[in-house]
Amino acid sequence: MTMHVDVMDLMAKLKSSEEAFVLATVVRTVSVTAAKAGAKAIIRPDGMIAAGWIGGGCARGAVLRAATQSLRDGKARLVSIQPGDLLADLGVKPGEARGGVQFARNMCPSQGTMDVFVEPVLPRPSLIVFGASPVALALAAQARPLGFNVTLAAPADDLGESPDVDHLVDGFAIEPETRGERYLVVSTQGRGDEAALKAAVAARADYIGFVGSHRKMAALKQELMEVGIEPAALDRVKGPAGLDLGAITPEEIALSVLAEIISIRRRGQRGETAQQA
Repeated sequence: MTMHVDVMDLMAKLKSSEEAFVLATVVRTVSVTAAKAGAKAIIRPDGMIAAGWIGGGCARGAVLRAATQSLRDGKARLVSIQPGDLLADLGVKPGEARGGVQFARNMCPSQGTMDVFVEPVLPRPSLIVFGASPVALALAAQARPLGFNVTLAAPADDLGESPDVDHLVDGFAIEPETRGERYLVVSTQGRGDEAALKAAVAARADYIGFVGSHRKMAALKQELMEVGIEPAALDRVKGPAGLDLGAITPEEIALSVLAEIISIRRRGQRGETAQQA
């Protein structure tokens, strides 16, 4: 634990670098506790307290367990660490959750009570758009206000003015492996379709969409299989991408694709499968 690191400064750095962490805040204490209301700590995914203070071993274990759970499911939780007799009076067992509160037993002689709010701070979901078509540019423009970290991958010669995106890649070479949520959309529309699809299917992604007709998608799949791309990799591609909104304009098509991505993303956060949606 690095007590000298300022919590708010480190929060800003971690958020700007798109790193996941948990902010734990003591919101209430009763009787004798090591940390008092208002104390904060930053917890990394490996369980290390990177900055701040939330008390000693009496509270730390329960808070770190809750932090791990919050990073896994993306949900904040309130942890109430109380002496065993108070838990018995409430009729709850250590580890039980009730009314939005997760209870834990304080094993320390001080027998104080401490409530800690555990809040996950997750990187923005990443959207990588391949191509410089009107649909690709509309996707990039619409996705940023929705909270996506947007990368546009396209040959520089295909672009006019620099688009307002977080990252710009000259060509289609993207990192095959990254942490966090990642959604890929190929919207090359005749300018580098095969190269973009090859790059997309070689990358880890929660979704790969192709903007084009069923016929065009089928033809590209056949061409890519003939040059050695595995059919299972190509089966990951949703083509045509997007929900059936009857979209016509580039902006409407982009909206339909983003609606599909958001539906998939939120469904996953609720723990539902595609069949349950």
